[in-house]
Amino acid sequence: MASFQFRERLQAAEDWILANPNPPQHWPWTWLYKVGRSLYALVRDVLSGQLTLHAMSLVYTTLLSIVPLLALSFSVLKALGVHQRMEPFLFQFFEPMGPQGVEVAERILGFVDNMKVGVLGSVGLALLVYTVISLVQKIERSFNMIWRVPDMRSMAQRFSNYLSVIMVGPLLMVSAIGVTATIFSSRAVQALMAIEPFGSVLLAVSKFTPFFLVVGAFTFVYVFIPNTRVKLRYAFIAGVVAGVTWQAGGMLFASFVAGSAKYAAIYSSFAIGIVLLIWIYVNWMILLLGASLAFYLQNPGAVAKRRRVELAPELQEKVGLALMWLVSRPFSEGRPAPQQEVLEHQLRVPGEVTRKISDKLIRAGLLTLAGRQGDCLVPGRALERITVADILAAVRRDEDRVVDRLPSEVPRTLYEASGSGASVSLASLLAGAGEASPPGVSGEAPCAPGQTSRHRD
Repeated sequence: MASFQFRERLQAAEDWILANPNPPQHWPWTWLYKVGRSLYALVRDVLSGQLTLHAMSLVYTTLLSIVPLLALSFSVLKALGVHQRMEPFLFQFFEPMGPQGVEVAERILGFVDNMKVGVLGSVGLALLVYTVISLVQKIERSFNMIWRVPDMRSMAQRFSNYLSVIMVGPLLMVSAIGVTATIFSSRAVQALMAIEPFGSVLLAVSKFTPFFLVVGAFTFVYVFIPNTRVKLRYAFIAGVVAGVTWQAGGMLFASFVAGSAKYAAIYSSFAIGIVLLIWIYVNWMILLLGASLAFYLQNPGAVAKRRRVELAPELQEKVGLALMWLVSRPFSEGRPAPQQEVLEHQLRVPGEVTRKISDKLIRAGLLTLAGRQGDCLVPGRALERITVADILAAVRRDEDRVVDRLPSEVPRTLYEASGSGASVSLASLLAGAGEASPPGVSGEAPCAPGQTSRHRD
């Protein structure tokens, strides 16, 4: 009885999150509602296994690419003689692994120092660049999966964008560190620190500077990597959440490593490799979960029971009718044309559903793009010449003409009855079709006596 009541309450909570026709409109209930929906979607994505698969794939690629990536990233810093300023960040990354993490960081830096880019030659340099590009390309593929983006960047964009960030990004971070150090060492700031409570505030800010840099790095990745437009405020919120999670995860992982002496006794020298794999996997999961959070915050309509919503006929027809209504109403009242992104938020359904329906309506001539950036929708012809039947026909239309492959033995009256919505029984249709052809004429294999085509309980 208790388990039944628990399932009922769980189902009621799920219905309130997913199918609430009247969501909260006032703070803090709107914030709680959005947080609940986002958490539901994140848990669903983790349980589905897509994020874990991409994280494990990125762990393997990271092990192959970490040395070439650092070699290219440090090349500009070495030329300027400031590469030592980036080394503390590498040690900070491996710090949760304990003394073994320091050893791993020192070995990686040793590999980077031994790698001479000028001695590699043209073929070696090309392989080095390709290894780094393949890592960032796999990261982009994972982010595009999260953002439901079907297309990758072009090859030219990958080389130009990726290499510019890999080469210039560390230089900008070093510059930020230098500017921060200069500001805190200035006379004005030193004099201000002597005055309370400004001194305590500035001291706390200086201690949190590495955290702010981590949040900035997460935010930049969430904006830059996906091959779509990501709003800065949602990327920043996801960056803050991912930064806090990363700090908390580091402390928990450090306690795990401190109490895992038995693993070292079991795996001997392999223990450091296993701990390294687990730590890299945890970092990729945090990064991908932050990207998912940014996606669901920017696209609240994408939260559904399944990650890929099934395009049921009822859903397509009602979305098409609602979309035409929301476009036609401001057009008839002389108001500005609505943006497609605004309509997606107003409909509260996944964006891929509305885009597929709007594309079909555009190809049918019922809608057309407008606005300076071509992101607004207006009716494609006079409203007097658009009927509900036209909208339904455009939504139902099989543009790939797969319907033409259906067998000719099926009578046309059956399709006409389904199109008109008449309540015609199959018995009456079969009676009007005349005598049925004998079995085997059309090439089908009739069932033998005592056999059925489906197993029944």
